[in-house]
Amino acid sequence: MKPQTEDEPWNRPAPRLLSYELPGGWQVLAGRTDADNDRLSLKLAAPDDLWFHVCGMPGSHVILRAKPGERPDRETVRRAAAIAAYHSKARSGGSVAVSCTEARHVSKPRGAKPGTVTIRHERIIKVHPALPAKKP
Repeated sequence: MKPQTEDEPWNRPAPRLLSYELPGGWQVLAGRTDADNDRLSLKLAAPDDLWFHVCGMPGSHVILRAKPGERPDRETVRRAAAIAAYHSKARSGGSVAVSCTEARHVSKPRGAKPGTVTIRHERIIKVHPALPAKKP
């Protein structure tokens, strides 16, 4: 019988993700812990999803779920970036730089600690940290 390891699915707690809905029915997901960030970015994200993280500081990995045949408009992308800024150490800052790339360009270096990723083809979006307005 094979010994169990922490990497086996039944030994891992379910990721605790924060979920937000943006206008137009766009869904945004944010990790709460380093392990959640890993699972969100590397296992749950589809290649066409947009991935966000505040530049140069600790923070949540944030995914804007892609819709088949649709691209999010500029305002939707800015709102997702603002959520990433809000869920970071830069939350109390004014204008915050947030990296954005397609999830297909996010990878984990071999042996890196949880929550650590490398990204390619990033663009930087400057936003003010914010969460979407609550629905009445």
